[in-house]
Amino acid sequence: MDSQKEALQRIISTLANKNDEIQNFIDTLNQTLKGVQENSSNVLSELDEEFDSLYSILDDVKESMISSIKQEQARKSQELQSQLSQCNSALENSEELLEFATRSLDIKEAEEFSKSNDGFSLSPFVETKVPKAPEIDPVECLVADNSVTVAWRMPEEDNKIDHFILEYRKTNFDGLPRVKDERCWEIIDNIKGTEYTLPGLRFDSKYMNFRVRACNKAVAGECSDPVTLETKALNFSLDNSSSHLNLRVEDTCVEWDPTGGKGQETKIKGKENKGSAHVTSLRKHTRSGTPSPKRTSVGSRPPAVRGSRDRFTGESYTVLGDTTIESGQHYWEVKAQKDCKSYSVGVAYKTLGKFDQLGKTNTSWCIHVNNWLQNTFVAKHNNKVKALDVPVPERIGVFCDFDGGQLSFYDANSKQLLYSFKTKFAQPVLPGFMVWCGGLSLSTGMQVPSAVRTLQKSENGMTGSSSSLNIVTQ
Repeated sequence: MDSQKEALQRIISTLANKNDEIQNFIDTLNQTLKGVQENSSNVLSELDEEFDSLYSILDDVKESMISSIKQEQARKSQELQSQLSQCNSALENSEELLEFATRSLDIKEAEEFSKSNDGFSLSPFVETKVPKAPEIDPVECLVADNSVTVAWRMPEEDNKIDHFILEYRKTNFDGLPRVKDERCWEIIDNIKGTEYTLPGLRFDSKYMNFRVRACNKAVAGECSDPVTLETKALNFSLDNSSSHLNLRVEDTCVEWDPTGGKGQETKIKGKENKGSAHVTSLRKHTRSGTPSPKRTSVGSRPPAVRGSRDRFTGESYTVLGDTTIESGQHYWEVKAQKDCKSYSVGVAYKTLGKFDQLGKTNTSWCIHVNNWLQNTFVAKHNNKVKALDVPVPERIGVFCDFDGGQLSFYDANSKQLLYSFKTKFAQPVLPGFMVWCGGLSLSTGMQVPSAVRTLQKSENGMTGSSSSLNIVTQ
């Protein structure tokens, strides 16, 4: 009897253990099911966000293309309208001449025919002489302050000239223009003088080709021999491949994104803290065919010099330019958003560490604006600062003379000098930017302004240098 009870007790104990194991397995299945549902929902949500971003990018591209097409349509329509007007005028003159000639043929008396032609000239109706090609004078042409002035003259005096047509295009080829170039000729019509200035250009090519033709009231002459003028300037974009995760970078614009880093960290942690094989399989399967437009659409131009390096991280909310400065004098401008709380503008060696902040090491130089808690405007290098007793300008101009070892900052509008660093650059530098709670936009492809060149001649030896900076207490 006792032995049977003991055997029954063991069976009951075994069944109870099995029940516990089954219950634990059911709980595990429920948790797995819940995890699959939650993760599926998260993946679908992320997919919606990424496709929304992609749609937004496509809309922007569409608007840009539509704008370009409309501008080209307006330009060509204006050109064709001008030609149509000239042709209509020439046709009216021709019809009037034809009518007069027809009436003259009906006159039979020689004396009357002679009287009918007294004082009549064909010149008001038709110009039979085609104007000669003008000659562009390269010595009189001027390239300065992102403007180009083209001057020309006629090989001989021609009082029948009504106006001139100037044609130009950008190119990266030196010497005579090629028959097949990557860009079309732009046209400026109805120029009355023998000189014309193209203002406010962005010099995003090394050269520009120019040619001119003269026009009388009936016909346009041949084009002049083309002239090539140098329009070299520093062009660069922001390197989004190594920028801080909290910065949203797009070509020449950067904006603080407080969710950028957290979103990436959440995704990384989600991958590291895998719940189960089923969940992991589902996440991998769902992501495998869904490239993120947020990570691939920004900054289509690959980094030109830096290659692969660590992203800036920590409190170094930094992004660098993608083109190094190894020689010469260069200039660019920066504009901050009105509500930007903190930003820095300057240059840095490409060896700047991923935790380094601009101006806090001996590998970077900058001016820093702080509009949070208290307003400060300082120059910074090697963890030393100098307060700047001038208003913060709307736009900051940056002048870098690599060979002369000078980095100067200007009010881009008034060209007032803000501060200058005198140093000796030991290696190539990159434009550098830091931004927190706000955004910056850049203007590149700019020549060194004439006012800045003039100021540089009188500035040397009269402005602050790194030795005048004060140590910052951390």
